[in-house]
Amino acid sequence: MSDSFALARARRALDEAGLDMRAPLTRASSVTNEVFLSDDFVVRVNRHPNQRLRREAALAPLLPAEVRYPPIVAYGGQLGADWLVVRRMPGNVLSRCWPAMTPDERREAVRQLASILRHLHRFVPPEELVEIDTPQLLSPTTFRAVDPLLDALDRAGALPHVDARLIRETRELVLSTCSVIEPFDVPTLVHGDLHFENVLWDGYAITGLLDFEWARAGPPDLDLDIFLRFCAYPYLHVAEDYEHLTRAEDYVEVPAWLAEEYPELFDFPNEFERTQIYCIAYDVRELLLFPPPRPPHELSKHHPHNRLERTLRGRSHLHRLAGNMTFDPMDLHFDEPDYGSGFASSL
Repeated sequence: MSDSFALARARRALDEAGLDMRAPLTRASSVTNEVFLSDDFVVRVNRHPNQRLRREAALAPLLPAEVRYPPIVAYGGQLGADWLVVRRMPGNVLSRCWPAMTPDERREAVRQLASILRHLHRFVPPEELVEIDTPQLLSPTTFRAVDPLLDALDRAGALPHVDARLIRETRELVLSTCSVIEPFDVPTLVHGDLHFENVLWDGYAITGLLDFEWARAGPPDLDLDIFLRFCAYPYLHVAEDYEHLTRAEDYVEVPAWLAEEYPELFDFPNEFERTQIYCIAYDVRELLLFPPPRPPHELSKHHPHNRLERTLRGRSHLHRLAGNMTFDPMDLHFDEPDYGSGFASSL
């Protein structure tokens, strides 16, 4: 029934856009929106009362052509059901293509992505771009960028099944390192949800960088947070029908390739500490969204409480990337890849 309602909303969007509402539509995977594909168009419907697609519709026409955002056809709808129709570009999502790609093809895709990101990270969005509830609890408008994160830690510490000592130690780590991300009120744009599900690949070239609803002004290396966690746990970011084909070991070289092609993205002073704060700010937000229903040791290792603990104990994907992972016998059952030492110098 829910799919029927979603399809009806997509067809209504096509009708309001002046397009053929009877065109065949195929449901596409998406975490945040209802997405349908026709031969020529992509229809996205946002069921949350935040109008993120309205922001994207206003921002996208201003983006540099080199970013390769698909042409917008129409935007409309209402609060709780706004929609965006864009032209469908050739190719398929890169993460779906990745398992069958050769090493040379993968290397070329990362090279092209680095070029696109350079153009994106030089773009200054309009000042009137509406603020959003960002994936990382950091703000350019508070006294310290980490003030929202510190407030969230206070709330997280009061949740059932949350380790109060872990929260205290996290707070101490944030306070002792927070200066490394200042100044945070950087005017250039970040994508905000950078992973291969939002990249189109036609076999030879990247044909589109998609889904800018989380885009905002921020330091360019803020995009490394979701990108690096995607490389460590790619199967958590893809559609269920090919999750079993998506292996972390196929992404082991990707961070090093990006660092080679876009070295300035990794050249901020104290880059490891910066990305660690971004990572904590992401995981604490998710901890509030998905509080542990029972003791954390009974939950998946991917639960935000357990991710946060691994960061505090020196066993996160960032520590693996930096080559300074603290060994713990419990890590033997983890399926994170071994990055070796090739990428360590970048962080």
